[in-house]
Amino acid sequence: MTTYTARAIEPAVLAELRVSDDAGQPCVPYTATEGGSPLRCCLRTFEPGERVALVSYAPLRRWAAATGAAPGAYDEQGPVFIHADPCAGPVEGPESYPFDRPGALRTLRRYDGEGRIVGGRLLEIPAEATAGFDKAFAEAFADPQVALVHVRAVEYGCFQFEVRRA
Repeated sequence: MTTYTARAIEPAVLAELRVSDDAGQPCVPYTATEGGSPLRCCLRTFEPGERVALVSYAPLRRWAAATGAAPGAYDEQGPVFIHADPCAGPVEGPESYPFDRPGALRTLRRYDGEGRIVGGRLLEIPAEATAGFDKAFAEAFADPQVALVHVRAVEYGCFQFEVRRA
């Protein structure tokens, strides 16, 4: 069982992204011919035949709008896969963190209450992936300035999921 909660993109935000993404581009759904890419709506990989869309998402911008933070230059946007239609969302009480393939490289970016980076950490996902993520998140949240952590794939810089201070 995970110690921290991996947050998927919220349903209201997904509804907006399915119309127009955070770069102002229209959503263009398609039927996947291959599987394996991470879905940020339900925190699992998609299967061939599923209707998906690749959209631009600005996770820090969305959080800042809800909290009144001002991230300035740290407001990044990038591509994420989502289901083209509403889905059930992530499984409650997961046994592991999403997209936790041992050996994969992740960066865990720490942000303060204003949305500014206050640190980061490179994580090569160990064989005991859940324990590795738990340790990295505990280290991040030991700093009282840290309000949230974004997990990104090193290879493409893609946003994977977010963890907030409990």
